[in-house]
Amino acid sequence: MDLEGFAKRGLRRRDPIIKEKIIALIKEVKDLPQSQAEVLAEAVMEEALVTLNPHGEVFKLEPAGVTMGDFGVGSRGSGDFYTHKKIAEVIGPTEAIVDSSHLDDSGVVKAGENFIIVTVDGMHSRLSDYPFLAGFHVTRAALRDIYVMGGKPVALLSDIHLADDGDVAKLFDHLAGIATVSELMNVPLVTGSTLRIGGDLVIGDRLTGCVGAVGISKRLTPRKGAKTGDVIMMTEGAGGGTVCAAALYYGWHDVVDETLNIKFLQASEALLMNDLAIHAMTDVTNGGIRGDAKEIAFTAGVKLVFQEDRMRKLVNRRVLEMLEALEIDYLGVSIDALLIIAPKEASSAIIQTTRRAGVKIDRVGFVENGCGAELIINGLPTDFEPRFRESAYTPIKKAVGQDARRNESEMQQLVDFAAKNAAEKKRRFVQMIRGN
Repeated sequence: MDLEGFAKRGLRRRDPIIKEKIIALIKEVKDLPQSQAEVLAEAVMEEALVTLNPHGEVFKLEPAGVTMGDFGVGSRGSGDFYTHKKIAEVIGPTEAIVDSSHLDDSGVVKAGENFIIVTVDGMHSRLSDYPFLAGFHVTRAALRDIYVMGGKPVALLSDIHLADDGDVAKLFDHLAGIATVSELMNVPLVTGSTLRIGGDLVIGDRLTGCVGAVGISKRLTPRKGAKTGDVIMMTEGAGGGTVCAAALYYGWHDVVDETLNIKFLQASEALLMNDLAIHAMTDVTNGGIRGDAKEIAFTAGVKLVFQEDRMRKLVNRRVLEMLEALEIDYLGVSIDALLIIAPKEASSAIIQTTRRAGVKIDRVGFVENGCGAELIINGLPTDFEPRFRESAYTPIKKAVGQDARRNESEMQQLVDFAAKNAAEKKRRFVQMIRGN
């Protein structure tokens, strides 16, 4: 519970009993006597009041009137993808080889003869009560992002935030999950940060954080590298954090074991060692294949055509069984497969190399002139657009729904306004600080 946010909302609506509510919340979570809860509540109120409307341009924030939930930010659908484009606009042009405007999961800069690849992944928010799983899957995700850019991972870093009432065992369990992947792939965890969420003002035991990775390469395989005439290949996918969340919160707990593997990383390592002709790679995560297909097509300026029957065979049998039983679209969730786009003449060598590494792979489509993505089912083209949010894979996500609750076009205009304001604020402060 965010006591600071709770207090400020109460103050803004002039709630006469906001302090009493905060005392009750503190006593609900913490085993404290009434007198001590009152002292803490008074301190919360004092801090909230004095920071409610601070003066000065640096504090100024003009609300967009669109919440993260409204616009589906972080929910891996069309709203999230739109936001990512706006993030690149706020950052502005860079001298990087690959930056946020390319919609890849990693960024790239040149250092001498090498490309330096940097990425960061946030742990799955629904795995807070299962720290080892959270650490394992976020680390695997970070390494994936280095590999799909054509890089060799050389270092990992972590940032862990545990709320004030979280047991320290959660911290170490999370680190154990990170270190498991680190040891299996021989990529050292070299640094990081460990903090409380919101310091003393957030009570409860919520865990969150991220894992970053750094890699090096002589050659890149960004999404924009896809070319007309290329073949699309996909490895087997058993899911990661998303599939774990679905399995946990629907009671299919045995399916979690299916996700505990490093097959994706092993396949990537084998491809890297053999220096094969690959134009583009990505991991099937953000919004599933639906989301990845649209982003690749947009970035590369081509059309991607997929064959559904071939992709279905590459989803872990037990995972697919669960998803279909729960009516979760496997094309719209993260299945953690590797998508490889390469010249047709290189496809046989890529498939052989991957299979020798013990990982299933097959051709699942091709690249042609045009734009967007197309899905072929029983010989007929069908809808392959990403939804506003990724496939609803937990009971709460199904309750929220996959469609926008407000007019999407109107929200986009408000988001545009907020991004424009942020970019302008950045410009003003850059000028001011340089002038000093």
